[in-house]
Amino acid sequence: MSKLWNDLKHNMKDWSNAAIEKAEEVSKVAVAKTEELTKISKIKLEIHQLQRDCRREREELGKLTYNQAKDANMVNFTGNNDFFSHVEKIDVITESINMKKSEIKNIKAEYNINEE
Repeated sequence: MSKLWNDLKHNMKDWSNAAIEKAEEVSKVAVAKTEELTKISKIKLEIHQLQRDCRREREELGKLTYNQAKDANMVNFTGNNDFFSHVEKIDVITESINMKKSEIKNIKAEYNINEE
C-alpha cells in the first residue's frame, strides 16, 4: 500500500509540473497576443483621429467653397491659396491614414492575426 501511495504522489507531482509548464506557455502566448492587439488598437485610434482631422479639413474646404461661390460668385479657385492649402492638408492626412492601415496589415501578417 505504501508503494502505491508513493507512486501516486510521484505521478501527481509530474502531472502538476506538466500542468504548470503548460499554463506558463499559455500565459506567454496570451501576453504576446495582447501586446499585438494593443499595437493594432493604438494605430486604429490614431486612424480615427486622422479621419476626424480629415473631416474637419473637408468641412472647412466646403465652407470656403460655399462662401466663395455665394458671396463672390467665384467657382474658379486657381490661385486661391486657402483652397489649395485645405486640399493639400486633406491629401497629407489621407496618405497618413493609408500608411497607418498598412502598418496594421504588416502587424497582422507578422503575428499571423486573421480577425478584423
